[in-house]
Amino acid sequence: MSLAVIHTRGRHGIDAPPVTVEVHLSNGLPSLNIVGLPETAVRESKDRVRSAMINAGFEFPARRITINLAPADLPKEGGRFDLPIALGILAASGQVPADKFTDYECMGELALSGEIRFVSAVLPAVIACHKAGRTMIVPQANAGEVMLYQEAKVFAVDSLLAVTGHFTGLKVLQQVEPVDAGTAGRSSDGRDLSVLRGQPQARRALEIAAAGGHGLLFYGPPGTGKTLMASCMPGILPTLTEQEAIEVSAIYSVAGYGSRKVPFQRPFRSPHHSASAVALVGGGACPKPGEITLAHHGVLFLDELPEFDRRVLEMLRQPLESGEICISRAARQTRFPANFQLLAAMNPCPCGYLGDKKHPCSCRPDQIQRYRRKLSGPLLDRIDMHLEVSRLSASVLLNPGETDESSGVVLARVLKARHRQYTRQSKLNSQLSSRELDRYVVLGRAEKMWLMGIIERLGLSSRAVHRIIRVARTIADLSDSDEMVKPHLAEAIAFRNLDRAVSDSRNGFL
Repeated sequence: MSLAVIHTRGRHGIDAPPVTVEVHLSNGLPSLNIVGLPETAVRESKDRVRSAMINAGFEFPARRITINLAPADLPKEGGRFDLPIALGILAASGQVPADKFTDYECMGELALSGEIRFVSAVLPAVIACHKAGRTMIVPQANAGEVMLYQEAKVFAVDSLLAVTGHFTGLKVLQQVEPVDAGTAGRSSDGRDLSVLRGQPQARRALEIAAAGGHGLLFYGPPGTGKTLMASCMPGILPTLTEQEAIEVSAIYSVAGYGSRKVPFQRPFRSPHHSASAVALVGGGACPKPGEITLAHHGVLFLDELPEFDRRVLEMLRQPLESGEICISRAARQTRFPANFQLLAAMNPCPCGYLGDKKHPCSCRPDQIQRYRRKLSGPLLDRIDMHLEVSRLSASVLLNPGETDESSGVVLARVLKARHRQYTRQSKLNSQLSSRELDRYVVLGRAEKMWLMGIIERLGLSSRAVHRIIRVARTIADLSDSDEMVKPHLAEAIAFRNLDRAVSDSRNGFL
């Protein structure tokens, strides 16, 4: 038979559209042509495939070979099509049975020796393959990332000979064993809350942020522990559910990171302030996920927040509201999930000592103004809590506190509060829409009147008011309270320091 059809998968965002590799051998001068919108790496596969087949002991047909990658309007990129192209040529030339490939899909880059190398975006392809009712063959180097998806039937191979041996019956491949969720728990890496000294209000803010999924901004002089506090956040967050772990692992697979060391631990991404817009939100000629997508279902920590380019920071506004990022190009549009929790830290001025009683500020007023203008009002409005972190006294710093709780103690309260939220509304408080707030958060008449006075005095936006109510609802959940009363609202408003700074010219922060 001079025609063979092999099934594989392409890549489009975090999706894996089906691609059919059609190989036809015909009479004529020996040649190999690849059609179907192949990019440079795909066109070069003919040289890799030829050498891999010869070095594996197969005959490369001296005929006119036409390879069609369908659908023709989907761009094909990378070396993922090497293995299906090689199998198609072998099947079309009768060196392996052509009727064995109907229920299989495969992908992998071929070395000249016939070995199969790592490729990106394998896990989304495995998920799509399983839904199509087929078995997937992937490189051995990708076995770690596909173990998480327990429902699929996957074979991991290290060479072209291993694949052909399976279809000719010489040696049947062994299925990849799925990972046990019970053995892939929390990592022991990271910092414990017990290493912090003092800062009870900051500890409280971290607990509230973890319980409700709220955004949090620390500001204050350098050396007060802002970055240390942020590094403790992963230890008080619950592990990912199985579905969330699969989503996160699929994103890392598309980004080319392979398998995650601890698949059920929530991501914690901390990009440098020199990061570009593409690095932060994703993009490129063939769009790839950025830091906000890599932080999906986890935490994005932006240290030295005003040092980021203002245009880069402004790109966070839409994903913070929608939980996704849409990247548009002339040829296509790609959507990436970006449901992340924003954690940030900053100094009050370029030198860092504005308002510090121990060190005088050396910044000119125009320097301070330029520094603060990098953070727009709409961006600050989207961060649920703003908290000033003060300098610790020497006695607190050098003497461990008896009441310094560990991350495990705080995590237990966070899990209990999250359970209340999912039982009541099937989502975290930070994800409640304005309509859902009216349904699930009921304020008494006295609380409404008191809150209206605060809103008028501070001049809060409707977005800020909704975020205060969401934080207050989380505080009530941590207190095991079904009703939201004035103390809960008062504590939530206390965590909007920058809103109060705007209304009080004597503070002079903004």
